[in-house]
Amino acid sequence: MTIARDIMSPGADCIGTTDTVDDAARMMTRLGVGALPICGPDNKLKGVLTDRDIVTKVLGNGRDPGQFPAGDLNQAEAVTIGAEDTAEDVLATMTEHRVRRLPVIDGATLVGMVAVADVAHALPNPQVGDLVEALSAE
Repeated sequence: MTIARDIMSPGADCIGTTDTVDDAARMMTRLGVGALPICGPDNKLKGVLTDRDIVTKVLGNGRDPGQFPAGDLNQAEAVTIGAEDTAEDVLATMTEHRVRRLPVIDGATLVGMVAVADVAHALPNPQVGDLVEALSAE
């Protein structure tokens, strides 16, 4: 049985809640990723900031990314998956919450990120098609 820990990208650099969206964009570029976990001063996960968030919620609204705190894009509650949860659980969580990336936690510790591409490689084709369809629905 394939679990989240098997398919995730290990380690995940966080952007701090007080760091700017500009800082986040530079970090994404440096790391070659499209999403970053947002962590508070207590190092607890507060949410996930995506490249899409930067475009639609900051730049597209005329906000200055150099002055806009990443923490202002926190979700009410971060959607996560446990490191020992199955690939099917990852699929179900992504589908239910319509997200393309999930932070992977072990207890309360962030241990990695799992993306749609990771799931696509781990599951049979029909399930992957269902996920892509669910994420693409308006």
